Amino acid sequence: MSCGTTHEWSGEASWFCCGASWGPCSAAGKGACQTCTSSALQCAWPNASKACFEITRPDLCHETLQPHSCGDSLWVRHWCSGVCVPVKVADCGPRTKSFCGGQTCCEGQCRSNRVVDLTAAAFSRIANLNSGLVPVEIRA
Repeated sequence: MSCGTTHEWSGEASWFCCGASWGPCSAAGKGACQTCTSSALQCAWPNASKACFEITRPDLCHETLQPHSCGDSLWVRHWCSGVCVPVKVADCGPRTKSFCGGQTCCEGQCRSNRVVDLTAAAFSRIANLNSGLVPVEIRA
């Protein structure tokens, strides 16, 4: 399985709920793109628009994240297991500035700063939801 060709960034991934009820998620809003659903392979990206960037402010954590708009495709790879999941941008987030300096490790490999939120379905493809946070690499 392909896992994207261009390395964009490494950091932490978390998961969130949106859209209709699914798995551990109650019904929630449809996200900034109005297409988000917890059962789909989607993500929230902190640089999905200028307005999104002003809320998430990854630059305050010294992150220079490429802009990606609603519907753009990315690959998220668990740093330790190497398992990848393809996702489409469907929301704005995470609020990176609130998590500056946070660090997640596995097998001695650590990554800092929350750079992507995955829907419950996408996160469950690369890790157990109980993990909460995992170190990842973002590829396009």
